[in-house]
Amino acid sequence: MQFDRKDKDDAHLLALYKTLLYPRMVEEKMLILLRQGRIGKWFSGIGQEAIAVGSTLAMQSDEYILPMHRNLGVFTSRNIPLKKLMAQWQGKISGFTKGRDRSFHFGTQEYKIIGMISHLGPQMALADGIALADLIANKQHATLVFTGEGATSEGDFHEAINVASVWNLPVIFLIENNGYGLSTPINEQFNCKHLVDRAIGYGIEGIQIDGNNILEVYDKISEIASSIRQNPRPVLIECLTFRMRGHEEASGTKYVPQHLFDEWTTKDPVKNFEEYLVTQNILNEELIATIKSSFKTEIEHEVEAAFNEQEPVANSTTELDDMFAPHTQKVTIPSSTQTEKRYLDAITDGLREGMQRYDNLVIMGQDIAEYGGAFKITDGFVSQFGKARVRNTPICESAIVGAGLGLSINGYKAVVEMQFADFVTCGFNQIINNLAKTHYRWGEKADVVVRMPTGAGTGAGPFHSQSNEAWFTKTPGLKVVYPAFPYDAKGLLIAAIEDPNPVIYFEHKYLYRSLSGIVPDGYYTVEIGKANVLKQGDQLTIITYGLGVHWALEHLNNHPEISATLVDLVSLQPWDKDAVATAVKATGRVIILHEDTLSNGFGAELAAWIGENCFTDLDAPVLRCASLDTAIPMSKVLEDSFLAKNRLAETIEKILAY
Repeated sequence: MQFDRKDKDDAHLLALYKTLLYPRMVEEKMLILLRQGRIGKWFSGIGQEAIAVGSTLAMQSDEYILPMHRNLGVFTSRNIPLKKLMAQWQGKISGFTKGRDRSFHFGTQEYKIIGMISHLGPQMALADGIALADLIANKQHATLVFTGEGATSEGDFHEAINVASVWNLPVIFLIENNGYGLSTPINEQFNCKHLVDRAIGYGIEGIQIDGNNILEVYDKISEIASSIRQNPRPVLIECLTFRMRGHEEASGTKYVPQHLFDEWTTKDPVKNFEEYLVTQNILNEELIATIKSSFKTEIEHEVEAAFNEQEPVANSTTELDDMFAPHTQKVTIPSSTQTEKRYLDAITDGLREGMQRYDNLVIMGQDIAEYGGAFKITDGFVSQFGKARVRNTPICESAIVGAGLGLSINGYKAVVEMQFADFVTCGFNQIINNLAKTHYRWGEKADVVVRMPTGAGTGAGPFHSQSNEAWFTKTPGLKVVYPAFPYDAKGLLIAAIEDPNPVIYFEHKYLYRSLSGIVPDGYYTVEIGKANVLKQGDQLTIITYGLGVHWALEHLNNHPEISATLVDLVSLQPWDKDAVATAVKATGRVIILHEDTLSNGFGAELAAWIGENCFTDLDAPVLRCASLDTAIPMSKVLEDSFLAKNRLAETIEKILAY
């Protein structure tokens, strides 16, 4: 292995050696603990330390790094105390995730490190969002994100690089090509000659380097980081290396041919650099022994201290509270001046108020800039707020939701528009496993609103008309709102933007231009989690939301002989249990009406809760009135038959017969 010290003095080279050696010795200690049965799992990065250490030292201390589960050197090079890391690995309360997640599945703002989730590729989009925040704030920063050769097969890899390329984001995408994705060799992962060649397809620079050469890694990434701070753009780096241990220790390495171990053993990054420093008269046997002895003593002390740290104590209240970043909503009272607005215009008004109030708010979505969005909700926003904050996106929902989280991590707020709620499936993982879980896992907010144009009534068929709110009400960590009127649409959207937690904001497409109402001017909020009681009656209660509210109002207005209490939930997570319980007690008969399909729709949760908590107040079984358990058809005749509205009259007759 050839080393080029360039202008580095002896002290610098010795410091590099110590920083490289330390994680190797920690790894060796972990393997001993594993054999002793004192720890249960370990993902070893032995043989790959030069990449983690060299690249981390090349970055400024206030620049974000997003590593993987085999990058111990990133954490040690940022001087995170080993005791704290060991507490994390052991699930202690003093770890970064308080025992809620394992290994390097955590982040820390103190050290500007954002750890991975198990799905590997999605963290690359977070790097895009972090870099975008720096770009908008005119900070001359670079962001470094790691991935493995296996994760380059994931769509998130390609989406993130494409977005970074289109937006000229200062991101270093670093591929650790260690030859195997668990047991799958590279010839079964991709068919290009070199992974770095993929840069060509995205119009960005691609560089391949020897990942086992600490000086080459450090020098090249220092050079790239310095360049992209001044001239923002993404760069793809492929670091060639080898994993000398199993994917994790239990999986072993029997699938790896011995000749590869023999070849790569000669390329050991620590041993080779150590030998080089001996030739440079910077190291000798005595100094090496002294350094190793000092490290061994420190590692033993830190590890044992971590073992003595407190175990988590289960507390249901704490666990539930920690699903969300602390936020006590202070409802802003509307002004007395009012204007009649369409449902669509109320949403536009709410977005505009949010953009004016928060200069760190960025909205992103397909065609939302000059075109004004598929439904023209953001028409004129570019001229008012500029393209930096009103961003057309490529068609890549996963990367854009992930970028929203990255913006939040780096001090911004984000509103992401799904062109149709149906398209959210392409960003589902980012919402369910990143937005929803981030605060619970390591205490970081996910200040992202996802706008969801939803619902039927326009004959748009199976891919543009679904009601998919139940996908998200099931997921802890998400707030879900669904306004039925222009007043609530504006106030709830502003409230969602205020909230530092992820909010899924459903807006019904059919109501955009068909419904108008009085909307206060200026800035005001509606309480998240508070229902509206629209009618008071004593024969039955109808609990609904969204377009179901208008179906119920129409039916009750056409049948004044029916005395009904009508509850518009407005918020689905959290939902107003007090309002529901009061309405049930007042009438004793309950119909839950929603546009979504019957089986496992949100109404099932409401019915179960009422059965468990209001049983003695019931005079009849809780009935659900929902849409058919089919995909939603396009034809108006078929769509009308599909929708719950078609069965509302008979459901009311049925419950009144009890």
